[in-house]
Amino acid sequence: MIENLILKKLEDICGKDNVFSDSETLDLFSRDETEKLSFLPDVVVKPDSAEKISSIVKLANEIKMPVIPRGGGTGLSGGSLAVKGGIMVSMEKFNKILHIDKDNFKASVEPGVITQVFQETLEKSGLFYPVDPASKGSCFLGGNLAENSGGPRAVKYGTTKDYVLSIEFVSPKGNIIQSGASTIKNVTGYNLTQLIIGSEGTLGIITKITFRVLPLPLFKKLVLVAFNSTENATAAVSEIFINGVIPSALEFLEKDAVKVTEKHIGRLFPNSEYDAHLLIEVDGYYNEILDLDIERIAEVLYKYDCSEIILADTSEKMESLWALRRAVGEAVKSVSQYREEDTVVPRAKLPELLKGVKEICSRYNIRSICYGHAGDGNLHINLLKENLDDKYWNNEGIEAVKEIFKHTVKLGGTISGEHGIGYSQKNYLNIALTDDTILLMKTIKESFDPNNILNPGKIFN
Repeated sequence: MIENLILKKLEDICGKDNVFSDSETLDLFSRDETEKLSFLPDVVVKPDSAEKISSIVKLANEIKMPVIPRGGGTGLSGGSLAVKGGIMVSMEKFNKILHIDKDNFKASVEPGVITQVFQETLEKSGLFYPVDPASKGSCFLGGNLAENSGGPRAVKYGTTKDYVLSIEFVSPKGNIIQSGASTIKNVTGYNLTQLIIGSEGTLGIITKITFRVLPLPLFKKLVLVAFNSTENATAAVSEIFINGVIPSALEFLEKDAVKVTEKHIGRLFPNSEYDAHLLIEVDGYYNEILDLDIERIAEVLYKYDCSEIILADTSEKMESLWALRRAVGEAVKSVSQYREEDTVVPRAKLPELLKGVKEICSRYNIRSICYGHAGDGNLHINLLKENLDDKYWNNEGIEAVKEIFKHTVKLGGTISGEHGIGYSQKNYLNIALTDDTILLMKTIKESFDPNNILNPGKIFN
C-alpha cells in the first residue's frame, strides 16, 4: 500500500480528483491485452500537462519508485504493466488535436488522442495518416510511438516512425525535452526522436507529437482470394511485388483463422473451406490505374491455383471484408489461453517461415493459428494452450516459442515486427540480438535513467 505522504504529494501535483489508489481502479489498470498477465500499480495518476508529469517523475526519483506510462492499454507484450508496482501515469487527459497545418501537411497532437479519431479528423481536411493498427479504435497515438506500431498499410506506407517529425517528452530525470523539427529534413544533432520511438516507455514519456501527413487517396479497391494451400498463398505475395504492384495492404489468413472468426462473430467468410486467404488492397488518386493494378494482381494470383477473385469496390463492401479481418485477433483469443508471437521475415521467406512454424508446433503437439501482414512479412503466430496441462504449456510451450524465434532469425527475420518486447518477450531478446548489442542498449537506458525509474522490468532482464 502506498504511503499517505506520497499520495498527498501526488494530489498536490495532479489534484485530488486525479489520483487513485482504490482497488477497483488499480485492478482496471493492472492489465493490458497481453495473455493473462496482471500486475497491480501502487497508484494511478491522470495528469494533464508535461509540467505535472515532470513533477511526478522528479518525485519518483526522490523516493525511488517506478513510473509506468499508460496509453489505451491495447499492448500485446506487457509494455504498460506495472511489473514492479509504482506510479502508473495514465495519458488519457492528453487527448487534444492541437493543430492541423494543411498547407504543410503536418499535424500536432497530444499522445492520448485515439488513432482512429486522428485519422477521421484528418480525412475531413483531405489528409491521410496511414498507420492503421488493429486496435485503432481504442489505442492512443503515444502508445503507437512507444511500440512503433504498423498495421496492414505498413507494406506501402511504412510504420509510425516514418511519420513523426518532432516530439516533446519528459525524460526519466524529469526534464521536458524537445526533439526533432517541424521540417522534413533535419540533421541537427543526434536523432533523439527516433530513439524514443519504439523504446516502449523506458526512455521518456511523450507529451506532444508533430506528424507529417499525406494527401488522402481518392480511390481504393479490395480483393479477397482463397487458395488450395498456404504455400501457394504465401508464395503469391512476393510475386505481386515483382510484377510492379505495391498494395496498400496485403493480409494473410490461414483456414483455421477464418473458421474461428466465423464462429466468433456468427458470420460466414467467403470461400472459407479453402486452406488460405489473401486480402489485398490498392489505393491511389486515379481509378484507372487501380483497375490496372487489380488486373496485374489477378494475373499473378491465377498462377497459384486460386479461387474466384472477389472484388470489393464500394466502401460498404470493403468495410465488410475489413471487419472480418479485424475480428480475427479477438476470435483467436476466444479459443483458449494463448501466446501470440509477432515474427517478421523478408516477405519472400514467408512460405519458409510458415512451414517451419507448422513443423515445430506439430512436434510439440501445440495447435497454432497464423495470420498477419503478409505484404511486409509480418506473421502473427498464435499458440493455443487448449487441453495442455500447465506444466507442459510453461515448459515445452516456451521451448516451441524459442524454436520458432530461432527459425525466424535464421531466415533473416526478427522476433517482433510491431508488438514490441515489453515484459512478455524479454527472455527471448538474445535470440535476435548479440550480447554486445544488448549491452549497448542497456548502457543507453542507464545513461537516460540511472535510477531505473521509468517502466522498469521491460525489454531487458
